[in-house]
Amino acid sequence: MASPTQRSLGILNLERGRVAGATLRAPLSGSLMSPATYDFPVISETVVGAWVDLVVPGAPELEPACVAAAKRLVERGAVAISANCGYFVRHQAAVAAAVDVPVVTSSLLLLPALLRQLPAVAKLAVVVAQPKHISEDMLGIGDPAARARVVIGGLEDSVLVRNENMRPPPPTDIADVEKDVIACTARLRESYPDIAAFLFECTALPLTAPAVRRMTGLPVYDITTLCRMTLASVV
Repeated sequence: MASPTQRSLGILNLERGRVAGATLRAPLSGSLMSPATYDFPVISETVVGAWVDLVVPGAPELEPACVAAAKRLVERGAVAISANCGYFVRHQAAVAAAVDVPVVTSSLLLLPALLRQLPAVAKLAVVVAQPKHISEDMLGIGDPAARARVVIGGLEDSVLVRNENMRPPPPTDIADVEKDVIACTARLRESYPDIAAFLFECTALPLTAPAVRRMTGLPVYDITTLCRMTLASVV
């Protein structure tokens, strides 16, 4: 565990509650919350009131709690701040303005850069938890031609999303997550053969990225990609 002032990656965490009789599990290497993913300490602060069923559709009243949690992370030694849900990107500007460390609330921040990495005729597929709640401003792409190259696939009918919308959310087996993600990426490739890369919005998906890379032979980016890049710039 990080000491109160140890340099760490800080995570704005969702409200999780406690499932009666459930055993707390250590985060797996490769996941957002695991220090082994970065070979660097990880600390978190719960954003008060930030249940998934509020964060995903958007609850502006959560912004002060996001800012307060970010400030607590910096006080505890965070040298960069991320978040345990890609939909926290709605509060990116407010959190970044409130602290003096880099803030990367969502893998969606990578979208403009990834489009420029790919051929102009290629598409970038974004896999999100609940597509009906993804607004254009969250994508950060103003150019219509660039936006036309972004295709979105959703996990709205998945075991993961069903569980995460509960209070408290029960744990979801990684095998169930991987099954649903692989099915989603397969559907996207069938519909859009010119996909050249995948971006995972949902912070529960990094552990499924190796399987999708093996299946598709394509690059897969997620929140841990962005966190590793950010940490490399400051430590």
